[in-house]
Amino acid sequence: MSEIELQNLSKSFGELDAVTDVSLSVRDGELLCLLGPSGCGKSTTMRMISGLETPSSGTVYIGDADVTDEPAYDRDTSMVFQNWALFPYKTVLENVAFGLKMRGMGKQQRRDRASEMLDRVHMDGYESHSPTDLSGGQKQRVALARSLAVDPDVLLLDEPLSNLDKRLREEMEIELKDIREEFQKTFVHVTHNQDEAFTLADRIGIMNDGRLVQVGEPNEVYRDPKNKFVEEFLGDTNFVSGTVSDSDGQYSYLVTEFDSEIRVPVTSKIQPEASLTVSLRPEFMQIAPLTDESTRASHQTRADGNGGGGGVSGTVESTIYRGSSIRHVVDIGGEQLFVEQSVTDQSAIDEGDTVELSWDIDDILLFRPDGTRVRDRQ
Repeated sequence: MSEIELQNLSKSFGELDAVTDVSLSVRDGELLCLLGPSGCGKSTTMRMISGLETPSSGTVYIGDADVTDEPAYDRDTSMVFQNWALFPYKTVLENVAFGLKMRGMGKQQRRDRASEMLDRVHMDGYESHSPTDLSGGQKQRVALARSLAVDPDVLLLDEPLSNLDKRLREEMEIELKDIREEFQKTFVHVTHNQDEAFTLADRIGIMNDGRLVQVGEPNEVYRDPKNKFVEEFLGDTNFVSGTVSDSDGQYSYLVTEFDSEIRVPVTSKIQPEASLTVSLRPEFMQIAPLTDESTRASHQTRADGNGGGGGVSGTVESTIYRGSSIRHVVDIGGEQLFVEQSVTDQSAIDEGDTVELSWDIDDILLFRPDGTRVRDRQ
């Protein structure tokens, strides 16, 4: 069994608290991504799992064993580093076989095993090459083969794709998914790249300021973020600040920074005069040219919008083509909102056009000034 259990794990470097009270369970055979900005503690957490760092407090279990005080070489883990950590004076084959040599495997057996792993990561034929002759993507494949060669229960990957360009990174994401399914190992993957985490992970653990903020499946953390930090970190969004004016029992009304009211869900925790921030993700918003009918609606104090959500009108300030989508930046009374439109959408919208933006009320998320989420819709 290769479950990982972290209990109240903390790590300080002098006066710097790098990781604070992290408790986390990684299931046997799953791929969990630790995701967060630079300096949030995710790599330090991984290094404590591997044994390369000793916790200041807390406990690390792998399977049923307490390995908190065990050195890295006594743990059934292997790590792929961000900078690959290949020996430049050894051949590719010797690099892959190095861990096997340290474990006492015979020469021919470790050569056979190393060759097998190089073939698995599509690096057969490079056995006699020096790592200095390889591209970044090839180096990463060799580093992955070296980690797989020792057949660890737990594979740890610390920003393994960050040094690759977009095309190579996407190729390696597919490769990692295939390898994970084939070898059935427990993977912990550290990254600051949201797309990478969403592509690879069974579950995502989001970290900030040394703390574990939220853990869940990719769709769960994206659609149901615990706080404003998670909502902002996991993708582009529009944050609109406002103050609650009143409620009609079905909706509350928020006077916003672009000098109009929008509807938000009524909850038991919204009171008049409360300050709130609304999150409107650009892919959940609709954009349409302003017609005479919609002009009349937009001039109402409280526009209906789609699904009882709301709507505002403005002028397209800029249009950016992004491949499969078009991003429109819309000026609304001196403030800006941006919205994504599919390239297959038949509504032709250009810079300078007057448009209406609308959204469904179910896609609105509300946050308090301290960043906590407002929930408990009535």
